[in-house]
Amino acid sequence: MLSAVILLADGTEEMEFTITYDTLVRAGVACCSAFVPAANASVERPYATGSRGIRIMYDAVFGDSKQFLPSSYDALVIPGGAKGAETMSTNLTVQNLVRDFLAQDKIVGMICAGGQAALTTKLPRQPLTSHPSVKAQLENDFEYSEEPVVVSNKLVTSRGPGTAFPFALTLVELLCGADKRAEVRAPMVFPPNTPF
Repeated sequence: MLSAVILLADGTEEMEFTITYDTLVRAGVACCSAFVPAANASVERPYATGSRGIRIMYDAVFGDSKQFLPSSYDALVIPGGAKGAETMSTNLTVQNLVRDFLAQDKIVGMICAGGQAALTTKLPRQPLTSHPSVKAQLENDFEYSEEPVVVSNKLVTSRGPGTAFPFALTLVELLCGADKRAEVRAPMVFPPNTPF
């Protein structure tokens, strides 16, 4: 069975996390949510508090890079939300994991401010997008695009909560194929002529 680890932290954007998680599950991808604590913070509760105050229970606490090896997962996803993205993108273990997944030809998804992890991980120059609020941090080091979703080999980036569905569906297609994407999309009942 295909599987994905989806990171979250206090301040994660709820829509980007839940839409991605839910869409992947609909495609038959086993998902594990891994809470990344802020630096020097203790883990005292079984949930993360999202950017809008919604509490999200997690499956595991993110520890060392051996915990979520690319040999055990097919994709790694980093949602946005300014505070959560900062916690994740500055975490050295997360940075190592991003490099390890890409080195082993596994998919890495970054949406919204989660794209900052491409910079902190020192990924090579390539096409990328992000939330407009972090564009200035990224546009000099990457081929910046304002497309809703940008695929660069195994790196998938997207812009924000409003692009969470096409982002998640792109991950489904890359993991499971175009037919599965269409199968998952159809019962979601998007308005006619929705462009994704």
